[in-house]
Amino acid sequence: MEPVCYIVGAAPLDGCLPQPGEGDLLIAADAGYTALKTAEIMPDVVIGDYDSLGAPPKHPNVISHSPIKDDTDTILAIRWAMERGYRRFELYGVLGGRRLDMTVASLQTLQFLRLHGAQGMLVGDGWNVTLLEHGALRFPASAAGTLSVFCAGAPCSGVTLRNLKYTLEDGAITGGYPFGVSNAFIGEPAEIAVKKGMLYVLWQDDVRPEEVPI
Repeated sequence: MEPVCYIVGAAPLDGCLPQPGEGDLLIAADAGYTALKTAEIMPDVVIGDYDSLGAPPKHPNVISHSPIKDDTDTILAIRWAMERGYRRFELYGVLGGRRLDMTVASLQTLQFLRLHGAQGMLVGDGWNVTLLEHGALRFPASAAGTLSVFCAGAPCSGVTLRNLKYTLEDGAITGGYPFGVSNAFIGEPAEIAVKKGMLYVLWQDDVRPEEVPI
């Protein structure tokens, strides 16, 4: 399986902790280092401008940047990991908290990953979020709870929602109306697909769907 780069930000983890395996990479983005230290997890590297931490931490692998920059600390961490060949990302501590603007930035970060040939998932605040483009996500029958889909930018077409409370076949979703909010799993293997456009998929159950081409 392709290795995963885990990046931890400063928002509350709410008990959701990354579990890197052999070959995976764990990066603390600025104050994400504090969250990992509290959980007694040592990151492989710490990256950021340290405006949140106040100063670079005492860690053997610290990369420092000026606070006057265009990239968020999360984007800096992603760029660094992509230069080293990583294309699958899970981002923790980047949703919720007191910074709504950073949550929006995290959603846009998923688009950044897709546009650069990578995949990403946001984990935290009771939710998982990913961005689907010309593909399908397949969820196991064990998945439960709420699931929502939203158009990310240009209108989405060829949208299919199967084996959910509300279904759709080869439909269209635009960014001007929240058509896909508050769906739900029904205890059957579910599938979300989109043929054209980018589709945000948000779900509450702590499952990892399989992404397949269409």
